[in-house]
Formats: sequence, structure tokens, C-alpha cells
Amino acid sequence: QVQLVESGGGLVQAGDSLRLSCAASGRTGINSVMGWFRQAPGKEREFVASITSSGLITYYADSVKGRFTISRDNAKNTGYLQMNSLKPEDTAVYYCAAGNSPGRFESLYALWGRGTQVTVSS
Repeated sequence: QVQLVESGGGLVQAGDSLRLSCAASGRTGINSVMGWFRQAPGKEREFVASITSSGLITYYADSVKGRFTISRDNAKNTGYLQMNSLKPEDTAVYYCAAGNSPGRFESLYALWGRGTQVTVSS
């Protein structure tokens, strides 16, 4: 069974950095677009970033542009989200997802991980 498993979340202070990982079992990671979404308490899940299967094209939400970097290592079937200059408003559960199109809509992604908590204290 194909699965996505996120890791790397935690509690950090404002201004710190974290790197999230998303490990994909099977061949999903090689052939699929990968995206990161997040859901803060009391809010809807929102798009954070996505990367094409080749890793050559990336997309970011305006709120994280310049601070977050999405990348992937297809040899390891793993995607990453490097988060720098973290702010309290980045606090959320972060989900990775795999799909066929690198858009910002959840419906484009068929496979989802269970999420990892990121908490940024002020």
C-alpha cells in the first residue's frame, strides 16, 4: 500500500528553522507532483508549496515565499520543506500530498500523509 509519512515537526521559537520530510513508499514519490499544505487551529487547510515530479518547478503561497523552500530527492522517494524565519502564524499541522498537477487546490492531490505538528512560539 502506498503511503506518505511526514516527519520533522516540533516546537520552535520565532525566527528558528525546521525541515520537514515526506517519505513516500512505492513509486509514488518518483512520478508524482508533491505538495505541502497546512491547517492551523480553527482554520481551513491551505496550500503552502508544491514541486513538479522532476523537481525543476516550484510554487509557493505568498505567505511563505522567500522563507520556505520545497525540494525532493527522487532517489530516496522523499520530499522536503525547509522552513526558515518561522513565525507564530506558521503554527499548524503540515501535510504532504502527492498528485498529478502542482496546483494549490486540494482536489489535485489524491494521496495524503497524516500530518506533522509545527508550533512556533513568540
